[in-house]
Amino acid sequence: MIKLSSVLLVDDDPRTNDLNERLLKKLGVADRYLAATDGLTALAALEDLAADANPSSPVLVLLDVKMPGMDGMAFVDAYQRLPADRQQAVVIVLHTASMSSVDLGRIDSLPIAGLVSKPLTKDKLDTILKLHFQRQFLA
Repeated sequence: MIKLSSVLLVDDDPRTNDLNERLLKKLGVADRYLAATDGLTALAALEDLAADANPSSPVLVLLDVKMPGMDGMAFVDAYQRLPADRQQAVVIVLHTASMSSVDLGRIDSLPIAGLVSKPLTKDKLDTILKLHFQRQFLA
């Protein structure tokens, strides 16, 4: 599999970020991994990662929705204010245990690639890679 340039894990639970990073590293998904426990830190990290990425080698963002401070929805709102060239080099997938009906109602209007439920697994990750990166794990 051709690796992604980077993956940004955004979850207020450091254990979730750690477990996801271990899985991603074990599967050899990317060259670089960053984790953030809040939206503001994640946005700053994304700006750096997106500057080095491009549409053929984009950044994958696994974004939790429910976080204190800047939550996932506020992160997506702020992301939409980034320059268009930076947005084109980013694929956001919401990674959450639950969403409110209000958030679910907004999903179609958001610039996100999709939604995946927790916990992250190899099969879920394979689906993300196939759908959004035209990549998959070797058998």
